[in-house]
Amino acid sequence: MDFGKIVSRIKAILSSPQTEWPVIAAEPDTVRGLYRNYICIVAALPVIAHFIRGSLIGFGGFGMHAHTPIGMGLLGLILHYLLALVVTYLVALIVDALAPTFGGTKDSVQALKTVAYAWTAGWVAGIAVIIPWIGWLVGIAGLIYGIYLLYLGLPHTMRCPADRAGGYTAVVVIIAIVLSWIVALIVGGVIGTAALTGASVSGIHVSGDGSTVTVDPDSTLGKLSAMSANTARAEKDLENAQKSGDVAAQQAAMGKIMSGDGKTVSVSLSPETLRGFLPDELDGMKRSDFNAQRSGAMGMQISTARANYSDGKERSLQIEVADTGNMRGMMAMASAMAPSSEQQTEHGYQKTYTDHDRLVHESWDTQTRMGEFGVIVANRFSVKASGNAEDIDQLKQAVSDMDLDKLESLKNEGVSSN
Repeated sequence: MDFGKIVSRIKAILSSPQTEWPVIAAEPDTVRGLYRNYICIVAALPVIAHFIRGSLIGFGGFGMHAHTPIGMGLLGLILHYLLALVVTYLVALIVDALAPTFGGTKDSVQALKTVAYAWTAGWVAGIAVIIPWIGWLVGIAGLIYGIYLLYLGLPHTMRCPADRAGGYTAVVVIIAIVLSWIVALIVGGVIGTAALTGASVSGIHVSGDGSTVTVDPDSTLGKLSAMSANTARAEKDLENAQKSGDVAAQQAAMGKIMSGDGKTVSVSLSPETLRGFLPDELDGMKRSDFNAQRSGAMGMQISTARANYSDGKERSLQIEVADTGNMRGMMAMASAMAPSSEQQTEHGYQKTYTDHDRLVHESWDTQTRMGEFGVIVANRFSVKASGNAEDIDQLKQAVSDMDLDKLESLKNEGVSSN
């Protein structure tokens, strides 16, 4: 294993991808070689960083810190790492299978190269989770740059026409997001294998003689089918926009692909609007360390605002509100597919459920008195309270004080039909 070569490849793919992708495509390699000499090393970087952040550095602020127990942290590290390796291979299989659809050539090794080197940006940026308050911005930038790397690489590795690389990229990204979401739930202990296999696929109706099969449009399967159809139509729009050279039309088509419902969020809520949902004082705690950000690329735009609250004594919370913009189609699918589940631990619990058509996740540790309470609003907005409190009810109250109904009333802001 040549670590110098790994570092050189990381520098090259991140700094000069236009010239590095042809080199990568021409290199002879094998699936085993790619894993042994690159993927197993680079994919471990963000996983180790998360372990360091959670178990060694800890979370919290204002003198109040909590650490994930070393044993649990190591278990999460191993599980996260193994799943990351598996998902990399699964996405590579999908890249390979989709190649003919977008005018490319099937090649399993080239497909794995595509995923491994495109994901390098996200893996490397994931190290920044160690840095408080700034790491999440670096992580978002890495993910967005990874999409750009994928877009640049597909014509070289999978030999697809350059004018179809955008649609190819978008479909792969959608699938990767779903898989990554599942991995996050597994690692977080929200669901397990049984829950995954038990995800509802109801909504299929077969006629008495078996000659006709229909799908309930309001079922999970029906929503997935509609999303796939919208994605296929948007891909054609993107292809036409690329041929015409209309950048604005390309961005709109990419937005439709990411939304999954044929509509786009041209502009996510402004940081200033989100700031309005973070009061100066929350249940006797003063606000500090406020930050807000809007970022976007390739038809995706996300706005996020965060703030810390503390009473200067025992309680310290972080409140986050985010507008996922064109990712709302994926949020809707995640909400539809997420099973209700509950997991008890020695010192607390975690559970996921639906309350008034809103996906809710909560967790609490009675030993550290640390927890998290998050809600998905209108399949577009994410609101979360986390930190140190007397009990989970204080976190729930903090989220309720965000005026979720007002936030839901903004669900169509910036949305346009196409």
